[in-house]
Amino acid sequence: QVQLVESGGGLVQAGGSLRLSCAGSGRTFSRDTMGWFRQAPGKEREFVAAIRWDAMNTYYADYVKGRFTISRDNAKNTVVLQMNSLKPEDTAVYYCAVARWGTADWSSVVNYAYWGQGTQVTVSS
Repeated sequence: QVQLVESGGGLVQAGGSLRLSCAGSGRTFSRDTMGWFRQAPGKEREFVAAIRWDAMNTYYADYVKGRFTISRDNAKNTVVLQMNSLKPEDTAVYYCAVARWGTADWSSVVNYAYWGQGTQVTVSS
């Protein structure tokens, strides 16, 4: 089992940047694909980005591509989401998650086994 803790959320103006971090404990990330999801009030949890276990491939939702960057440091059991050019529609609770082994769909919440508690990101107009 793993435990995940997100940090780095906050309140920023449109066009600003935030760096979210996800720290793992209980096991390493070295063999696990990791993902970031977000959930706004009254909406379904939606995919943001994912990174393969060895960081050789990354995946992004269309609405964040070119603005967000996912990275990882397996030696430190850390996954980072760098968010630039933030928009008000990016406002949500952001969650870090561990993918289930063998899944081919990195954008579906049902294919992730472990979740953190989330960190709030608020982007003002």
